[in-house]
Amino acid sequence: MEILLLIFLPLVGAVIASLSGKSQGVKTLAFIWSLLSLGLSAYLLSVFNPNSPEPQFTYDYPWFLYSGIRFQAGIDGISMLMVLLTNGLIPLIILSSFKHHYRNPGAFYALILFMQSGLLLVFTALDGFLFYIGWEAALIPIYFICGIWGGENRIRVNLKFFIYTIFGSLIMLLGIIYMASHTPDGTFGIQSFYKVTLDPATQGWVFWAFFLAFAVKMPVFPFHTWQPDTYTEAPTAGSMLLAGVMLKMGIYGAIRWLIPVAPLGFAEWGPVALLLSITGIVYASIIAFKQKDIKRLIAYSSIAHVGLIAAGVFVWNVKGLQGAMIQMLNHGINVFGLFFVADILIRRMETRDTDKMGGIAAVAPTFAVAFLVILLGTIALPLTNGFIGEFLLLMGLYNYNLWASVIAGLTIIFGAVYMLRMYQRTMLGNTNEVTLNFKEIDGTEKLVFGIVCLLIIVIGVYPNPILHISEATVKSLVEMVDGRIQGISTTF
Repeated sequence: MEILLLIFLPLVGAVIASLSGKSQGVKTLAFIWSLLSLGLSAYLLSVFNPNSPEPQFTYDYPWFLYSGIRFQAGIDGISMLMVLLTNGLIPLIILSSFKHHYRNPGAFYALILFMQSGLLLVFTALDGFLFYIGWEAALIPIYFICGIWGGENRIRVNLKFFIYTIFGSLIMLLGIIYMASHTPDGTFGIQSFYKVTLDPATQGWVFWAFFLAFAVKMPVFPFHTWQPDTYTEAPTAGSMLLAGVMLKMGIYGAIRWLIPVAPLGFAEWGPVALLLSITGIVYASIIAFKQKDIKRLIAYSSIAHVGLIAAGVFVWNVKGLQGAMIQMLNHGINVFGLFFVADILIRRMETRDTDKMGGIAAVAPTFAVAFLVILLGTIALPLTNGFIGEFLLLMGLYNYNLWASVIAGLTIIFGAVYMLRMYQRTMLGNTNEVTLNFKEIDGTEKLVFGIVCLLIIVIGVYPNPILHISEATVKSLVEMVDGRIQGISTTF
């Protein structure tokens, strides 16, 4: 029953928040409620057995009779990291918004909690139809968050975002229905999907049906064009939700559903997916060089870093997958920190143009130090959280192909250049009329930065506990898929 409480606790909080109307006190209520979910996650982690690759805390109930659809959910090592990321970031996102005064805050925070519930459903679902329900449930609230509280171009940008995501989702639904129609027991269960034996050509179609949905969500080149505009026009909390958690849905889906469900399709088309991922790294990094808008720069940086994570998945070996797992967690922490930095700069200076900033370190040294720690984690400095993830990803790529690792490794070099240049433009140099009166961070801002910086350093210095959580499940999944590829290949 713990899994039901995990999924539906934020949903109850969303209902309560929505009834609070325009009261500004709802943000405190939402924050406290999100801490309950974080506390439940901590409890589940304390009793979780990382040495077992099997799902734990499982719940299985026949949802729709005669349809094969079940409310089947559970947590294994891969799911656990995503649950921790989701329930760890949501309280920080809510806390970081305390300086904002949104119109109709009850609806705003209710949508955040509703989205949290959808995300948790995605990361714990063991039924294909249930996975799809969570996938769409996470999309609906972020659409309204961006559409109601976004920037002046939010309608046009949000429509593009919606079209991209709903198109991919509907194609994935067709793939899910097709797989369910071929399962031995006629159900949507993930283990039943794994047992389906299809010919290579059919698996190729299934691969693309799932890949399109996941590639849009990550996003992978060339399905990324909605992302920079959406990240820029979204309210900062929306950008944090999109980059910190929501894009991990696509990577998680590739690991959990795409590759194990269509192994022969992956064997044929995986190199194409890898090529698109690596292309996105280089493309997004080059575009990031030219950005003066701080939110767009972070958006393109995110495409590059997620491209490296996706590449680690599509080489399909233990090092690459373990690197992808810990880097999903690290990227969520780091990109949240970067968007919080951007939020403070934009609120205090009323501009996103980094050329109009400068010298802030002289008047706000605490803010400058926090920004620097987050930046160093982002560019993967040793002893920061980003290092171990990118190191394992490159090792996985190296074991697959030397040149793939060399080209993908450009994200580290390029990232260091454009991130350090962003820091130089904003924090260093001489102050101007605007930055001279820049207000130092205080209160909840210091608390948020303190937590983020602590996580960056602790994970960087001692990442083994994080890696151990997913290790058994990752090894089991790699062996299972490799075995299926060999076994099905001999059949056809």
